[in-house]
Amino acid sequence: MTGTAPAPFTADDYGARMERAARAAADAGLAGLLVAPGPDLVWLTGYAPTAETERLTLLVLAPGQDPVLVVPALEAPDAAKAPGAPGLTLRDWTDGYDPYAATAALLDGRLRGGASAFPEPPGRFGISDNAWAMHLLALQRALPGTSYASLTDALPMLRAVKDAAELELLAAAGAAADATFEEIRKVPFGGRHESDVAADLADLLRRFGHSQVDFTIVASGPNGANPHHEVGDRVIERGDMVVLDFGGLKDGYGSDTSRTVHVGEPTDGERRVHDLVREAQEAGFRAVRPGVACQEVDRAARAVIADAGYGEYFIHRTGHGIGVTTHEPPYMIEGEEQPLVPGMCFSVEPGVYLPGRFGVRIEDIVTVTEDGGRRLNETTREMVIVD
Repeated sequence: MTGTAPAPFTADDYGARMERAARAAADAGLAGLLVAPGPDLVWLTGYAPTAETERLTLLVLAPGQDPVLVVPALEAPDAAKAPGAPGLTLRDWTDGYDPYAATAALLDGRLRGGASAFPEPPGRFGISDNAWAMHLLALQRALPGTSYASLTDALPMLRAVKDAAELELLAAAGAAADATFEEIRKVPFGGRHESDVAADLADLLRRFGHSQVDFTIVASGPNGANPHHEVGDRVIERGDMVVLDFGGLKDGYGSDTSRTVHVGEPTDGERRVHDLVREAQEAGFRAVRPGVACQEVDRAARAVIADAGYGEYFIHRTGHGIGVTTHEPPYMIEGEEQPLVPGMCFSVEPGVYLPGRFGVRIEDIVTVTEDGGRRLNETTREMVIVD
Protein backbone atom coordinates (compact mmCIF):
# COMPACT_ATOMS: atom_id res chain seq x y z
CA MET A 1 0.00 0.00 0.00
CA THR A 2 1.36 3.46 -0.83
CA GLY A 3 0.37 6.96 0.21
CA THR A 4 -2.32 7.65 2.79
CA ALA A 5 -4.99 4.96 2.99
CA PRO A 6 -8.32 5.96 1.44
CA ALA A 7 -10.96 6.32 4.14
CA PRO A 8 -13.98 8.52 4.83
CA PHE A 9 -12.77 9.32 8.33
CA THR A 10 -12.26 12.85 9.65
CA ALA A 11 -9.48 14.36 11.72
CA ASP A 12 -11.83 14.14 14.70
CA ASP A 13 -12.26 10.40 14.09
CA TYR A 14 -8.52 9.88 14.12
CA GLY A 15 -8.13 12.12 17.15
CA ALA A 16 -10.68 10.05 19.05
CA ARG A 17 -8.82 6.86 18.13
CA MET A 18 -5.51 8.26 19.37
CA GLU A 19 -7.12 9.40 22.62
CA ARG A 20 -8.75 6.01 23.09
CA ALA A 21 -5.45 4.22 22.43
CA ALA A 22 -3.63 6.40 24.97
CA ARG A 23 -6.27 5.65 27.61
CA ALA A 24 -6.10 1.93 26.85
CA ALA A 25 -2.32 2.05 27.30
CA ALA A 26 -2.69 3.68 30.70
CA ASP A 27 -5.32 1.14 31.74
CA ALA A 28 -2.88 -1.62 30.75
CA GLY A 29 -0.17 -0.13 32.96
CA LEU A 30 1.92 1.18 30.06
CA ALA A 31 3.78 4.46 30.05
CA GLY A 32 2.70 5.06 26.46
CA LEU A 33 2.52 3.73 22.93
CA LEU A 34 5.13 3.88 20.17
CA VAL A 35 3.56 3.23 16.79
CA ALA A 36 5.71 2.50 13.74
CA PRO A 37 4.55 2.55 10.08
CA GLY A 38 2.04 -0.21 9.45
CA PRO A 39 -1.62 -0.98 10.10
CA ASP A 40 -1.70 0.58 13.58
CA LEU A 41 -0.35 3.88 12.26
CA VAL A 42 -2.83 3.86 9.38
CA TRP A 43 -5.74 3.16 11.74
CA LEU A 44 -4.67 5.83 14.24
CA THR A 45 -3.68 8.62 11.83
CA GLY A 46 -4.52 7.67 8.24
CA TYR A 47 -0.82 7.98 7.39
CA ALA A 48 1.13 5.35 5.48
CA PRO A 49 4.65 6.33 4.35
CA THR A 50 5.13 5.93 0.62
CA ALA A 51 7.83 3.29 1.03
CA GLU A 52 9.53 1.26 3.72
CA THR A 53 12.58 3.09 4.93
CA GLU A 54 15.27 2.67 7.55
CA ARG A 55 14.61 6.25 8.70
CA LEU A 56 12.70 6.43 11.97
CA THR A 57 8.99 7.26 11.81
CA LEU A 58 7.19 6.87 15.14
CA LEU A 59 3.91 8.04 16.64
CA VAL A 60 4.21 8.74 20.38
CA LEU A 61 0.98 8.51 22.42
CA ALA A 62 0.37 8.92 26.15
CA PRO A 63 -2.47 10.21 28.36
CA GLY A 64 -2.18 13.92 29.04
CA GLN A 65 0.27 14.52 26.19
CA ASP A 66 -0.51 15.69 22.68
CA PRO A 67 0.19 13.02 20.05
CA VAL A 68 3.56 13.51 18.38
CA LEU A 69 4.70 12.01 15.09
CA VAL A 70 8.46 11.80 14.69
CA VAL A 71 9.09 11.80 10.95
CA PRO A 72 12.03 12.29 8.56
CA ALA A 73 12.09 15.84 7.22
CA LEU A 74 11.94 14.67 3.61
CA GLU A 75 8.65 12.85 4.37
CA ALA A 76 7.11 15.52 6.60
CA PRO A 77 5.15 17.19 3.76
CA ASP A 78 3.33 13.92 3.04
CA ALA A 79 2.73 13.29 6.75
CA ALA A 80 1.21 16.75 7.06
CA LYS A 81 -1.42 15.78 4.46
CA ALA A 82 -2.58 12.70 6.36
CA PRO A 83 -6.23 12.78 7.46
CA GLY A 84 -5.24 12.65 11.13
CA ALA A 85 -2.49 15.28 10.84
CA PRO A 86 -4.56 18.15 12.32
CA GLY A 87 -4.51 16.33 15.65
CA LEU A 88 -0.76 15.69 15.56
CA THR A 89 2.39 17.58 16.39
CA LEU A 90 5.00 16.76 13.75
CA ARG A 91 8.61 16.54 14.89
CA ASP A 92 10.80 16.18 11.83
CA TRP A 93 14.45 15.31 11.80
CA THR A 94 17.09 15.57 9.11
CA ASP A 95 19.78 13.13 8.06
CA GLY A 96 22.91 13.57 10.14
CA TYR A 97 20.99 14.12 13.40
CA ASP A 98 20.10 11.50 15.99
CA PRO A 99 16.35 10.85 15.90
CA TYR A 100 16.55 8.52 18.90
CA ALA A 101 17.77 11.23 21.25
CA ALA A 102 14.92 13.47 20.13
CA THR A 103 12.41 10.66 20.60
CA ALA A 104 13.86 9.77 23.99
CA ALA A 105 13.27 13.36 25.10
CA LEU A 106 9.60 12.94 24.26
CA LEU A 107 9.50 9.89 26.52
CA ASP A 108 11.44 11.39 29.44
CA GLY A 109 11.15 15.10 30.21
CA ARG A 110 14.34 14.99 32.26
CA LEU A 111 16.29 14.71 29.00
CA ARG A 112 15.02 18.11 27.88
CA GLY A 113 15.04 19.76 31.32
CA GLY A 114 11.29 19.78 31.75
CA ALA A 115 8.37 17.83 33.08
CA SER A 116 7.17 14.63 31.48
CA ALA A 117 3.74 13.04 31.19
CA PHE A 118 5.48 9.70 31.58
CA PRO A 119 6.49 8.04 34.87
CA GLU A 120 9.86 9.00 36.33
CA PRO A 121 11.89 7.16 35.23
CA PRO A 122 10.04 6.13 32.08
CA GLY A 123 8.83 2.56 32.30
CA ARG A 124 7.21 0.07 29.98
CA PHE A 125 5.94 1.05 26.54
CA GLY A 126 3.78 -0.69 24.01
CA ILE A 127 5.39 -0.78 20.57
CA SER A 128 4.15 -1.89 17.17
CA ASP A 129 4.77 -5.52 16.37
CA ASN A 130 6.34 -4.54 13.06
CA ALA A 131 8.75 -1.92 14.46
CA TRP A 132 12.26 -2.46 13.19
CA ALA A 133 14.66 -4.06 15.67
CA MET A 134 17.28 -1.40 14.92
CA HIS A 135 14.88 1.33 16.07
CA LEU A 136 13.82 -0.51 19.24
CA LEU A 137 17.43 -1.27 20.20
CA ALA A 138 18.46 2.34 19.59
CA LEU A 139 15.64 3.59 21.82
CA GLN A 140 16.73 1.19 24.55
CA ARG A 141 20.27 2.58 24.33
CA ALA A 142 18.93 6.14 24.51
CA LEU A 143 16.66 5.30 27.47
CA PRO A 144 18.33 2.63 29.61
CA GLY A 145 15.92 0.89 31.92
CA THR A 146 12.90 1.13 29.69
CA SER A 147 11.12 -2.02 28.56
CA TYR A 148 8.73 -2.75 25.71
CA ALA A 149 5.75 -4.96 24.95
CA SER A 150 4.32 -5.73 21.54
CA LEU A 151 0.96 -4.10 20.88
CA THR A 152 -0.60 -7.47 20.09
CA ASP A 153 0.37 -8.72 23.56
CA ALA A 154 -0.31 -5.48 25.43
CA LEU A 155 -3.44 -4.22 23.65
CA PRO A 156 -4.77 -7.10 21.53
CA MET A 157 -8.23 -5.53 21.20
CA LEU A 158 -7.02 -2.06 20.16
CA ARG A 159 -8.54 -2.26 16.66
CA ALA A 160 -10.90 -5.18 17.25
CA VAL A 161 -14.21 -3.38 17.80
CA LYS A 162 -15.30 -1.59 14.65
CA ASP A 163 -17.55 1.47 14.50
CA ALA A 164 -20.45 1.85 12.08
CA ALA A 165 -18.33 3.38 9.31
CA GLU A 166 -15.75 0.61 9.56
CA LEU A 167 -18.48 -2.05 9.47
CA GLU A 168 -19.85 -0.47 6.31
CA LEU A 169 -16.44 -0.63 4.65
CA LEU A 170 -15.95 -4.26 5.72
CA ALA A 171 -19.39 -5.16 4.39
CA ALA A 172 -18.55 -3.53 1.05
CA ALA A 173 -15.27 -5.45 0.87
CA GLY A 174 -17.15 -8.68 1.64
CA ALA A 175 -19.69 -7.96 -1.06
CA ALA A 176 -16.87 -7.40 -3.56
CA ALA A 177 -15.35 -10.76 -2.62
CA ASP A 178 -18.78 -12.38 -3.06
CA ALA A 179 -19.11 -10.85 -6.52
CA THR A 180 -15.68 -12.25 -7.33
CA PHE A 181 -16.78 -15.76 -6.37
CA GLU A 182 -19.95 -15.51 -8.43
CA GLU A 183 -17.84 -14.68 -11.47
CA ILE A 184 -15.01 -17.17 -10.89
CA ARG A 185 -17.41 -20.09 -10.70
CA LYS A 186 -18.32 -19.35 -14.34
CA VAL A 187 -14.79 -19.72 -15.72
CA PRO A 188 -13.24 -23.02 -16.87
CA PHE A 189 -11.20 -24.84 -14.23
CA GLY A 190 -10.41 -28.24 -15.78
CA GLY A 191 -7.29 -28.32 -17.93
CA ARG A 192 -5.98 -24.99 -16.65
CA HIS A 193 -3.12 -24.26 -14.27
CA GLU A 194 -3.86 -23.20 -10.71
CA SER A 195 -1.95 -20.01 -11.45
CA ASP A 196 -4.35 -19.19 -14.30
CA VAL A 197 -7.38 -19.33 -12.00
CA ALA A 198 -5.50 -17.37 -9.34
CA ALA A 199 -4.81 -14.63 -11.89
CA ASP A 200 -8.51 -14.57 -12.73
CA LEU A 201 -9.33 -14.15 -9.03
CA ALA A 202 -6.91 -11.24 -8.68
CA ASP A 203 -8.32 -9.53 -11.77
CA LEU A 204 -11.87 -9.93 -10.47
CA LEU A 205 -11.04 -8.58 -7.03
CA ARG A 206 -9.58 -5.49 -8.67
CA ARG A 207 -12.56 -5.19 -11.00
CA PHE A 208 -14.85 -5.12 -7.98
CA GLY A 209 -12.92 -2.37 -6.27
CA HIS A 210 -9.97 -3.89 -4.42
CA SER A 211 -6.89 -1.69 -4.47
CA GLN A 212 -4.75 -4.42 -2.92
CA VAL A 213 -4.90 -8.19 -3.48
CA ASP A 214 -3.28 -10.01 -0.56
CA PHE A 215 -3.79 -13.66 -1.52
CA THR A 216 -5.44 -15.88 -4.12
CA ILE A 217 -5.14 -19.48 -3.02
CA VAL A 218 -6.18 -22.06 -5.62
CA ALA A 219 -5.44 -25.50 -4.18
CA SER A 220 -6.56 -28.34 -6.40
CA GLY A 221 -6.75 -32.06 -5.68
CA PRO A 222 -4.07 -33.17 -3.18
CA ASN A 223 -2.80 -29.57 -2.94
CA GLY A 224 -6.02 -28.75 -1.12
CA ALA A 225 -4.74 -30.67 1.91
CA ASN A 226 -2.27 -27.79 2.50
CA PRO A 227 -4.26 -24.87 4.00
CA HIS A 228 -1.70 -22.29 2.81
CA HIS A 229 -0.82 -23.88 -0.51
CA GLU A 230 1.22 -21.63 -2.76
CA VAL A 231 -0.35 -21.42 -6.19
CA GLY A 232 1.62 -23.46 -8.69
CA ASP A 233 1.56 -24.88 -12.19
CA ARG A 234 -0.42 -28.00 -11.36
CA VAL A 235 -3.03 -28.61 -14.03
CA ILE A 236 -6.50 -28.82 -12.50
CA GLU A 237 -8.15 -32.10 -13.48
CA ARG A 238 -11.70 -33.25 -13.80
CA GLY A 239 -12.66 -34.87 -10.48
CA ASP A 240 -10.59 -32.41 -8.41
CA MET A 241 -11.83 -30.66 -5.32
CA VAL A 242 -10.47 -27.08 -5.42
CA VAL A 243 -10.11 -24.83 -2.38
CA LEU A 244 -10.42 -21.12 -3.22
CA ASP A 245 -9.31 -18.61 -0.59
CA PHE A 246 -8.91 -14.99 -1.62
CA GLY A 247 -9.01 -11.44 -0.32
CA GLY A 248 -7.33 -8.08 0.05
CA LEU A 249 -8.16 -4.47 0.79
CA LYS A 250 -10.98 -2.36 -0.62
CA ASP A 251 -11.02 1.29 0.49
CA GLY A 252 -8.58 0.38 3.23
CA TYR A 253 -10.56 -2.52 4.75
CA GLY A 254 -10.18 -6.24 4.26
CA SER A 255 -11.99 -9.09 2.60
CA ASP A 256 -11.27 -12.80 3.09
CA THR A 257 -13.49 -15.65 1.98
CA SER A 258 -13.09 -19.33 1.13
CA ARG A 259 -15.24 -21.67 -0.89
CA THR A 260 -14.47 -25.19 -2.11
CA VAL A 261 -15.66 -26.16 -5.58
CA HIS A 262 -15.55 -29.42 -7.50
CA VAL A 263 -14.61 -29.94 -11.14
CA GLY A 264 -17.39 -32.19 -12.42
CA GLU A 265 -19.50 -34.43 -10.22
CA PRO A 266 -18.05 -35.29 -6.78
CA THR A 267 -18.06 -38.70 -5.19
CA ASP A 268 -20.36 -39.45 -2.26
CA GLY A 269 -17.34 -39.37 0.06
CA GLU A 270 -16.31 -35.92 -1.17
CA ARG A 271 -19.85 -34.64 -0.68
CA ARG A 272 -19.90 -36.00 2.88
CA VAL A 273 -16.70 -34.18 3.80
CA HIS A 274 -17.93 -30.96 2.20
CA ASP A 275 -21.26 -31.22 4.02
CA LEU A 276 -19.40 -31.85 7.28
CA VAL A 277 -17.33 -28.70 6.89
CA ARG A 278 -20.46 -26.73 5.99
CA GLU A 279 -22.15 -27.98 9.17
CA ALA A 280 -19.09 -27.07 11.24
CA GLN A 281 -19.00 -23.60 9.74
CA GLU A 282 -22.67 -23.13 10.55
CA ALA A 283 -22.07 -24.31 14.13
CA GLY A 284 -19.22 -21.82 14.55
CA PHE A 285 -21.40 -19.03 13.23
CA ARG A 286 -24.31 -19.95 15.50
CA ALA A 287 -21.98 -19.76 18.51
CA VAL A 288 -21.33 -16.06 17.88
CA ARG A 289 -23.02 -13.73 20.37
CA PRO A 290 -21.91 -11.02 22.80
CA GLY A 291 -20.22 -12.22 25.95
CA VAL A 292 -19.19 -15.60 24.55
CA ALA A 293 -15.47 -16.32 24.73
CA CYS A 294 -13.65 -16.44 21.39
CA GLN A 295 -12.62 -20.03 22.09
CA GLU A 296 -16.27 -21.11 22.14
CA VAL A 297 -16.55 -20.36 18.41
CA ASP A 298 -13.58 -22.64 17.80
CA ARG A 299 -15.00 -25.31 20.08
CA ALA A 300 -18.40 -25.29 18.38
CA ALA A 301 -16.96 -25.75 14.89
CA ARG A 302 -14.30 -28.22 16.00
CA ALA A 303 -16.78 -30.44 17.86
CA VAL A 304 -18.76 -31.11 14.68
CA ILE A 305 -15.65 -32.26 12.83
CA ALA A 306 -14.26 -34.24 15.77
CA ASP A 307 -17.57 -36.03 16.39
CA ALA A 308 -17.54 -37.21 12.77
CA GLY A 309 -14.07 -38.71 13.22
CA TYR A 310 -12.09 -36.07 11.33
CA GLY A 311 -10.72 -34.10 14.27
CA GLU A 312 -7.07 -34.79 13.44
CA TYR A 313 -7.60 -33.30 9.98
CA PHE A 314 -8.75 -29.87 11.22
CA ILE A 315 -5.28 -28.41 11.73
CA HIS A 316 -5.72 -24.66 12.24
CA ARG A 317 -7.69 -22.17 14.32
CA THR A 318 -11.29 -21.48 13.39
CA GLY A 319 -10.85 -17.77 12.76
CA HIS A 320 -8.94 -14.50 12.87
CA GLY A 321 -9.91 -10.86 13.09
CA ILE A 322 -10.03 -8.56 10.08
CA GLY A 323 -10.00 -4.79 9.59
CA VAL A 324 -7.29 -2.61 8.07
CA THR A 325 -5.39 -5.88 7.66
CA THR A 326 -6.73 -9.26 6.61
CA HIS A 327 -5.34 -11.00 9.73
CA GLU A 328 -5.45 -9.40 13.18
CA PRO A 329 -6.88 -10.04 16.68
CA PRO A 330 -9.22 -11.43 17.90
CA TYR A 331 -8.49 -15.09 17.18
CA MET A 332 -11.04 -17.89 17.43
CA ILE A 333 -8.79 -20.45 19.07
CA GLU A 334 -8.72 -22.67 22.15
CA GLY A 335 -7.40 -20.76 25.13
CA GLU A 336 -8.61 -17.33 23.96
CA GLU A 337 -11.02 -16.22 26.69
CA GLN A 338 -11.59 -12.69 25.35
CA PRO A 339 -15.38 -12.21 25.27
CA LEU A 340 -17.02 -11.26 22.00
CA VAL A 341 -18.21 -7.65 21.79
CA PRO A 342 -20.62 -6.10 19.26
CA GLY A 343 -18.58 -4.66 16.40
CA MET A 344 -15.86 -7.31 16.40
CA CYS A 345 -15.25 -8.81 12.94
CA PHE A 346 -13.53 -12.12 12.27
CA SER A 347 -13.51 -15.15 10.03
CA VAL A 348 -15.22 -18.46 10.75
CA GLU A 349 -13.35 -20.95 8.58
CA PRO A 350 -13.18 -24.59 9.65
CA GLY A 351 -11.59 -27.09 7.28
CA VAL A 352 -10.78 -30.74 6.77
CA TYR A 353 -7.48 -31.64 5.07
CA LEU A 354 -6.90 -35.22 3.92
CA PRO A 355 -3.22 -35.70 2.95
CA GLY A 356 -2.71 -36.96 -0.58
CA ARG A 357 -6.42 -36.60 -1.39
CA PHE A 358 -8.10 -33.20 -1.03
CA GLY A 359 -9.12 -30.44 1.37
CA VAL A 360 -12.29 -28.49 2.10
CA ARG A 361 -12.56 -25.06 3.71
CA ILE A 362 -15.56 -22.72 3.95
CA GLU A 363 -15.02 -19.21 5.28
CA ASP A 364 -17.19 -16.19 5.98
CA ILE A 365 -16.39 -12.93 7.71
CA VAL A 366 -18.76 -12.47 10.64
CA THR A 367 -19.48 -9.42 12.77
CA VAL A 368 -20.87 -9.58 16.29
CA THR A 369 -24.26 -7.89 16.70
CA GLU A 370 -26.23 -7.00 19.82
CA ASP A 371 -27.93 -10.40 19.86
CA GLY A 372 -25.79 -12.73 17.75
CA GLY A 373 -23.76 -12.54 14.56
CA ARG A 374 -24.12 -11.33 10.98
CA ARG A 375 -22.30 -12.76 7.99
CA LEU A 376 -20.55 -10.36 5.62
CA ASN A 377 -20.30 -13.09 2.96
CA GLU A 378 -23.46 -14.52 1.45
CA THR A 379 -22.47 -16.74 -1.47
CA THR A 380 -23.71 -20.30 -1.30
CA ARG A 381 -22.00 -22.68 1.06
CA GLU A 382 -23.38 -25.70 -0.77
CA MET A 383 -21.14 -27.72 -3.09
CA VAL A 384 -20.55 -25.75 -6.31
CA ILE A 385 -19.82 -27.73 -9.49
CA VAL A 386 -17.50 -26.03 -12.01
CA ASP A 387 -16.32 -27.05 -15.48
